[in-house]
Amino acid sequence: MRVAANLFAALFAALVATLAVPLAAQTASAQSSYPNRPVKILVGFTPGTAPDLAARILADRFAKVWGSPFVVENVPGAGSNIVTAQAAKATPDGYTLLMGGNSSLVINPSLYETLPFDPVKDFAPISQVFVAANVLAVPSELPVKSVADLVALAKASPGKLSYGHAGVGTSQHLAAELFKHMAHVEIASVPYRGTTALMPDLLAGRITMSFANIVNVVPLARQGKLRALAITSIKRSPLAPELPTMAESGYPGFEAVPWFGLVAPAGTPQGIIDKLHAETVKTLALPEVRRKFDELGIEPVGNTPAEFAAVIRKEIPEWAKVIKDAGIKLSN
Repeated sequence: MRVAANLFAALFAALVATLAVPLAAQTASAQSSYPNRPVKILVGFTPGTAPDLAARILADRFAKVWGSPFVVENVPGAGSNIVTAQAAKATPDGYTLLMGGNSSLVINPSLYETLPFDPVKDFAPISQVFVAANVLAVPSELPVKSVADLVALAKASPGKLSYGHAGVGTSQHLAAELFKHMAHVEIASVPYRGTTALMPDLLAGRITMSFANIVNVVPLARQGKLRALAITSIKRSPLAPELPTMAESGYPGFEAVPWFGLVAPAGTPQGIIDKLHAETVKTLALPEVRRKFDELGIEPVGNTPAEFAAVIRKEIPEWAKVIKDAGIKLSN
């Protein structure tokens, strides 16, 4: 009986090994031929925003290098939760990617009781693509010329001012709530489906202010259509070096910046992740791409998948503390 059992075990092992060889060969072949059909890069913000433009720069380069279409698909709303959940549930074959930001991957877990995705378990990080900054901007007709002026106006008119943001949990939303907490002012929140959606109301003075993306604010400020007061990064931006930081404007330690990176659904073959990572890093190092990023006021990153994963794990508890200390709720 023991001989028969051993013989059966040997035959079974041989069968498994025989089946594994063609399966491994098929997997390797699929990875080496990737991509051989259109690839979607999902973006949770409207066209013209920094993550959208960065995604299109990468998509154009990938399509040129690999000869296969890369299509950017914009799905704004719900602080990027909708598009992030869509990406998490996609087939992990490299044909659905996400330009994911810190709003959905590190901030929203502390704002929502439940999320339809796990930012750590449901994604395979490829590389952080850029870090940007927001700018505190007001309509040009508003009688303020500094952050101090705006705070004075808010304190003189409690509850009468309003701010627009690109969605709950975005860096714009968190920046405004952090500002309210640090300045001890009451300013009403008005959510929009992306930065470009709020701009007409900001320009027309229907909302008082916004911590809008630098790429959207600076051109309008230089045309005199908006007034830029301060930037939310720790350092001044080379795109607008004349703008003081919020820390320089009287709020030490103030930092609320958006970052974005390329991720794939968890389970995507490592060979595909490595291929996408290598080309992302090459693309971000190109002089013409760096010039475009400079013009957009965003800083390229290009770290490894492991480094990107470490950033996500590190920042989740950091933002959780900020949100708790500032008393930020979804109703804000």
